[in-house]
Amino acid sequence: MPGRVSSVEETLTASVPKIFDQVQNSTANHQKNIVALHKLHLDAAGFTEPVHNGRSIKLTGERMFEERFKDMLCRAAAVKKGTSQGDRIVKFVGAYTKYINERAAEVKKEDDDEDDDTTASRFVEKVLTFLLNGFEAKDKIARYRCVHFLAEMVAHLGEISETLYTELRAALFERVHDKETFVRVQAVIALSKLCGSEDPSDVEEGEPTALEVLLETLSCDPAADVRRAALLNIPLSSATLDAVLGRTRDTDTIMRKLVYSAILIQHCFASDGSAMGLVHPRVLTISQREFIIRNGLGDREPAVRQAAALLLSKWVDVAREDVKSEESKTVEDNVLALLSLFDLTESTVAEDALLSVLDRRADISDHVEFNDAYWANLTPERAFFARVFVDHCIAIKNAEKLDASLPVVTALAYRIQAAYNAYQEDLEVAEQERVIRGEPTEEEEEARIDKEFVIGEMLKVAVNLDYADEIGRRKMFQLVRDMISQEALPESLVARCLDVLRILSPNERDLIRVVVEVVHELRDVSDEEEALKEPADDGETNFGETPMPTRTAPKGPKLSEDMSSEERARVDAIDLRCLSLCIGMLERVNGTFEENSTLEGILGELIIPAVKRKELVLREKGLICLGLCCLIARRMALNSFQLFLGQIQTAPEVLRIRVLQIVFDILMVHENDFLKKEGSTRERIIEFFLQVLETEESDKVQALMCIGLSKLVLSGMISEDKVLQSLVAAYLAPDTIDNQEVRQCLAYFFPVYCYSSAVNQRRMQRLFIGLFEQLAPETRNVDETQDMVSPAQIAAMFVDWTDPQKAIDVQDQPTDETIHIDLASDIARALFDDKMIKEDKKVLYQVLGRLYLPDKVDDDKIRTLKLLLHNLNSRRPIRDAAAKNALAKFDAAISKRYAEQLESFNEEDYRQLEYLKDLFEFLDDIIPLDDGEEIDIPRTRARKRRSESIVTDTTDSIIPDESVASAASPSHPKGKGRGKQTKRRRVSGSDDSDDDVLSHDHVTPAPTRTLPKRAASVKKPQVVQLIEDDDDKEEEEEVSSPPASHNERRPRLASKARDEIQPASAGNHTIDSIMDSEEDEEEEEEVANDILASDE
Repeated sequence: MPGRVSSVEETLTASVPKIFDQVQNSTANHQKNIVALHKLHLDAAGFTEPVHNGRSIKLTGERMFEERFKDMLCRAAAVKKGTSQGDRIVKFVGAYTKYINERAAEVKKEDDDEDDDTTASRFVEKVLTFLLNGFEAKDKIARYRCVHFLAEMVAHLGEISETLYTELRAALFERVHDKETFVRVQAVIALSKLCGSEDPSDVEEGEPTALEVLLETLSCDPAADVRRAALLNIPLSSATLDAVLGRTRDTDTIMRKLVYSAILIQHCFASDGSAMGLVHPRVLTISQREFIIRNGLGDREPAVRQAAALLLSKWVDVAREDVKSEESKTVEDNVLALLSLFDLTESTVAEDALLSVLDRRADISDHVEFNDAYWANLTPERAFFARVFVDHCIAIKNAEKLDASLPVVTALAYRIQAAYNAYQEDLEVAEQERVIRGEPTEEEEEARIDKEFVIGEMLKVAVNLDYADEIGRRKMFQLVRDMISQEALPESLVARCLDVLRILSPNERDLIRVVVEVVHELRDVSDEEEALKEPADDGETNFGETPMPTRTAPKGPKLSEDMSSEERARVDAIDLRCLSLCIGMLERVNGTFEENSTLEGILGELIIPAVKRKELVLREKGLICLGLCCLIARRMALNSFQLFLGQIQTAPEVLRIRVLQIVFDILMVHENDFLKKEGSTRERIIEFFLQVLETEESDKVQALMCIGLSKLVLSGMISEDKVLQSLVAAYLAPDTIDNQEVRQCLAYFFPVYCYSSAVNQRRMQRLFIGLFEQLAPETRNVDETQDMVSPAQIAAMFVDWTDPQKAIDVQDQPTDETIHIDLASDIARALFDDKMIKEDKKVLYQVLGRLYLPDKVDDDKIRTLKLLLHNLNSRRPIRDAAAKNALAKFDAAISKRYAEQLESFNEEDYRQLEYLKDLFEFLDDIIPLDDGEEIDIPRTRARKRRSESIVTDTTDSIIPDESVASAASPSHPKGKGRGKQTKRRRVSGSDDSDDDVLSHDHVTPAPTRTLPKRAASVKKPQVVQLIEDDDDKEEEEEVSSPPASHNERRPRLASKARDEIQPASAGNHTIDSIMDSEEDEEEEEEVANDILASDE
């Protein structure tokens, strides 16, 4: 027996390594070696030894084979990632596991043996147990190879014990969170193959399933490779579909592309191609289809857009299969089948998808035809297809195809008229049925919307027609004019009709005249009543035969008190329609108000009364009309500006949003009248905006304020430092952490603003130290429910924003590469402050190493910096090793880079320069600390603290030199108890000082997106620390009052600022609200008279 054991052992020792040596060199011999290794395995398994007096046997041969096999695995586990020999061995092990399990299954089926304990199962269990031990190895290569082996084997494990399965699952859960990316990749691959066999009912309560772990990894893993592995291997099901589609918004470009190319295109049909797959366009919902196409075609990377276009081409082919059984197999049917998958009325996704198909599929765009039969039977899809194709031909300037596609003007006018007549008849029938059976059904409502949509698409086509045919032009003009004169015209068609009317009108004056006439006709109640008395015809209207009602002189409108509720509702509905017409008209007018005198009538009769109405809808449209008038009337803008500002403070949120848009539009158009450098108007407007920004509680209004101020700053209309300070505070404040519109706006604004000009970077450089000293302490006062970036991240943002290498070259503007040199000098001066705590100083020391050092620097600047660094090292030495090393490295870099300029540097000679007197006075006033260490102020966690206000304490009346009315002071309703406090800007950050130290590979971070609970609290007092150089300044400092206590509450500036807005208009009237106070009617009349007087 010992001889037999020796023989088997020698055979395995000689043959197994030889097989592994062959398979590591090429995959071509894997199948041959798998068979040879299996033969060795069976031969060894046949060798057993009896034990316990023959009552049982010892599997001696199997154990020998397993030991030799594990020895080969150990050797392969030491091979580094990316080595082809190691990867071939891993594939061989996976293929061998599959082979022996398949052979075992065949033998079991032939022998009809129910015994699960086979040679293959015992081998797999031993190998898995061995590999699981390697999961905990300290060496990352060993962990990687063990998980890699398992990932290849796990799909072919066969039947394993419940205990081993549990251990395997737990080990993979742990490796999914391994610190090494390549280990996590293999763990995700293995877990995705294992989750198919998991029974959710067997999972203990509170324990995540394998699928839940994969979904979390797919969405949250920081490494793109790991997310990619999860995307490509996770089972596609209804439970995982939303998470997979969500990766179309992934930060990694390849990840977004793979969603389209590897998932949506490849899984459109089932694996056998016999049925629709889970991501087939007809299986997806409308929202899912629009989400996919919107994200794909709107992606910033061309590769992702191309993948989305390929998906659309695939979807067109899928639609073709659905229409093959029909008689009509034209190209139009293929596109119409695609359009039926989208909602044409609510979004622009369908238009983007169709334009993509027309650009990519020449077989469709070259063969499409729009003949008379096509226009005779219009559906929403057909009308939409024709309109988009016309726009496509105009965009690519294909005049030949455009002429062939457009219908004749007269024919299209008749079709629009017929469609509109049918639409009116349906409305009348629906109104009659509503009286009988109540509200219309959903199908009836959809049919009405479809007809409305078809009319709108035909009107869009009419804009692009050739109106050289005078007969057709007159017919279309009369049709559109009659349509806007109808009260039943849907709101969505008003703008479409005005577009056509603008094309047909010779000039803007004629357009305004026509609309004003229609407004007067609609508002003339007596004319309407007379028109209703005219004998009715058969209900159809034909061109050339439309009788005009005989109109009599108006008798004057009824007073509101004399009207019944039905009459008042009808008059209000007419006024809303007239205001909509005026808004559409004014949006299409570019001339001045003075050039169009016909506007004066509707201003006094319609717009001003609407502004005074209590009803919110009427007042909103009235203010929009007034704002549009102000854009083309300078004097009216000056007279109305204070009215709009009063509405910002007192009106409801929906109205404040509209008014803010109007105010910013007025400032952009009439910049010289409101934002000129000289005068106090500019300052008052800015103070007012900053006050609203700080005290505003509405997220939407706050976001609109940030967007408007960003536009004004970016355009150069506003350049005050305090505006930038307020925007930085809004960007970093924890109060805005859940207002993503603010964060996204400012995250885009600051880089664009800084990189667009060296002047802007210089301005941000000047603000850095002041903002850092203000914001850094506040980061330690944030409460536990809120989160914010650390001082290190704040400093990194400013270093990135002020990097002169990222600034673009502006014509006629010199480049400024010394910004970071000046920033280093500012930082060095700030580090002399013994009141700055150690953690903040460590951040500033680390910042020095990230600054850009240009090749050429002014001698005075570099010598000044060198002098500051020398005195900093001698008079304010820091004991922290990291900060000390950072300062030493920066000092050495300065000395080495500018050695020639510093070679003849002598401090005594430098002191004689008159313009450096302030610098040396600053240095001489610094008293070295006895212990050579900066003061470390203990940090305390406050309950809730607010940042210092950027806004000043008082705000004067915001009235241009030529303006009239004053802003209103808001009144705050009192609630129960303390009531809701006014929300203030807050700034905060991390308490961990170690996290604040900058690393050299640190990139500019975005503010955290954690959504905390919001709470209002009182702000801290603003403590302004100034370094005075002159003797008289020192005397003032000695007699000045001590700074406010750290725990003292600061007064509320918002209400104080609002109370101090003084009226300065004619008559000194204050407009509190025009909403529902009868006492203010006389004041409103005077404001209206002032607005009207501006046009005289």
